[in-house]
Amino acid sequence: MKNLEEQIRDASSLDALSRVRIELFGKKGALSKEFAKLKDVPGPEKKAFAEGLNRQKAHLQDVYDTCYETLKKEEIERLLKAQAIDVSLYSNLNEKGALHPVMTTMDKIIDYFVALNFSIEDGPKVEDDFHNFEALNLPKNHPARDMQDTFFFRDKAVLRTHTSPVQIRTMLAQKPPIRMIAPGAVFRKDYDITHTPMFHQVEGLVVGETGEVSFANLKSIMSDFLHYMFGEVEVRFRPSFFPFTEPSAEVDISCIFCKAEGCRVCSHTGWLEVLGCGIVDQNVFDAVNYKDVSGYAFGLGVERFAMLLHKIPDLRMLFEGDTRLLEQFR
Repeated sequence: MKNLEEQIRDASSLDALSRVRIELFGKKGALSKEFAKLKDVPGPEKKAFAEGLNRQKAHLQDVYDTCYETLKKEEIERLLKAQAIDVSLYSNLNEKGALHPVMTTMDKIIDYFVALNFSIEDGPKVEDDFHNFEALNLPKNHPARDMQDTFFFRDKAVLRTHTSPVQIRTMLAQKPPIRMIAPGAVFRKDYDITHTPMFHQVEGLVVGETGEVSFANLKSIMSDFLHYMFGEVEVRFRPSFFPFTEPSAEVDISCIFCKAEGCRVCSHTGWLEVLGCGIVDQNVFDAVNYKDVSGYAFGLGVERFAMLLHKIPDLRMLFEGDTRLLEQFR
């Protein structure tokens, strides 16, 4: 035993100490062999023999623990010294970082609307049912709620499924006229080549007196905005359905990959869907106690725009942190 204690104290590394530990405390180690002798010790002497072995074991364990902590600290210090970087050393590396393509796309979108005197509004990411659904003409049990796979909390709060609740909060806090956009992160239970559980939207709202705001205004702004983002493309408006606008439209641009001739990206239609818009439904204005007003709203997915602008084939690539993709945006 004394020899093993000396081996513990003489161990110069954690690996050497581990080998001594197995030799001493292992199932076939020295202590196990000593305890195995208990069966041959006469009855009256068993207690004293066992107590002596337990004292030895406790002593050896204390010696081992002390040596282990010492060697562990030495190992950490050795690694820190080996991996230390002298930040004062001169480097001729001329590499710089860059904004993420999603953020640069969002900035470009925001710049357009700020130039048209739109304000930028923000709101909480955890919303209640009223702001996220009911005030947007989505009452309980409304079938359109199934269009959005929602993350629910136990207290019936939700992770916002769109930035439209910011429009409701803005209307409740302000009186018309309103010209605003609401950029930010939103959350839905989707994950595939064109969907992720967290993504970004920019939604906009314009409210004025009755007759001041029309679908013609909306169409003009959206067409100009899409030319600003994608250059010389054709723009078309298709009738659609959204609970919070009526009439509503999906907006397409001619495919930027095949120049509208038809390819895999546009499903050989020559068109790419890029945003939704429409005239604000009167039920939404009733929810915020607005009278004698008219307005339009629109919304788009920032990642969708980033994919099209940078020709990225899979939405998930934007969130994987792959430097082979991201370093292209320096």
